[in-house]
Amino acid sequence: MTALKRYERLEATGLWRAGPRSQRREVVVSLGEATLTITDMRDRVLAHWSLAALERRNPGVLPAIYGPDGDPDETLEFEGSESVMIDALDRIRSAIHRTRPRRGRVRTAVVTGIAAVLGLTLLAWAPVGLRRHALAVVPAVTRIEVGQELLRRVARLTGPLCAGTLRNTGAPARDGTKALALLATRTGARQIVLLTDSPQPSLHLPGGLVALDSQLVAPSEDPAVAAGYILRERVLANEEDPLDLVLRKAGPLGVLSLLTRGTLPARALDRYAETLLTSAPETPDPAALAQAFAAAQIPPGPFLAAEAASGRPLPDIAASGTAEVRPVLEDQDWVQLQGLCPTG
Repeated sequence: MTALKRYERLEATGLWRAGPRSQRREVVVSLGEATLTITDMRDRVLAHWSLAALERRNPGVLPAIYGPDGDPDETLEFEGSESVMIDALDRIRSAIHRTRPRRGRVRTAVVTGIAAVLGLTLLAWAPVGLRRHALAVVPAVTRIEVGQELLRRVARLTGPLCAGTLRNTGAPARDGTKALALLATRTGARQIVLLTDSPQPSLHLPGGLVALDSQLVAPSEDPAVAAGYILRERVLANEEDPLDLVLRKAGPLGVLSLLTRGTLPARALDRYAETLLTSAPETPDPAALAQAFAAAQIPPGPFLAAEAASGRPLPDIAASGTAEVRPVLEDQDWVQLQGLCPTG
């Protein structure tokens, strides 16, 4: 089974039978927004089933057998290896079943109206509810994995990562890597990496990952500039969950993939990486940014000057900062950190 292989839909392989005297045929089943599309191995459409009329013929038993409501002869069978598709269809059936009004003596027009309202409500709120559920249950390790996968796609679009900026390589730590870890500790970031030729000065990714353009650690730069961009990304990440931004781009099927498989579709990650690198940088709340500089005891002046020189002036937060500041890094550590990037 491949999720969102070419289009934003779930696909699986099954056995389809048109009637009791027909032979079962191996088919590809695609899950759309409102229908199941059944095609043969030559990509010829054999049938369309409405999700609202889908029924499970053998609940809790494998292989799972489905059929359209009102047609007991036509069937679709999935082996246990297609557990993602089976789980998705059962979830959709349960959701639709809960929205169906009970049969009674209500006139057909009223029943149809109620079903339409409930259906629209489900379509409006189900994606939001599914996304909120994912944000609540996805563990920290999965957030980190999503951030690392996204970083790999970002690096394909920019220059490569500077040497030694990824953790768990198995190689002895270089002095520059140690200096980068000191910078992360100094600014409260979980992990910092350096990108070459990035169109953005800084990015924040799920799992507490901050990516800086290598030019921020060039010999001509003040370490307070790099530290300021890290603090900016941390404030932005606190204002809006980075994983939530990724899931909005991935859509409901992408969220379902994360919940059932622990990964996001590659296509969704590629699209979001492009968005990160082409969108205008966001502006954090000035008060929250001033508080971050004050808490870290880092002067905001060099960062504000760098933003102004880039045509992105920010409100002067120096007055909101603290007079008590500490060096971002010792000179020796700063020089060693610059050695990570050949052009740094």
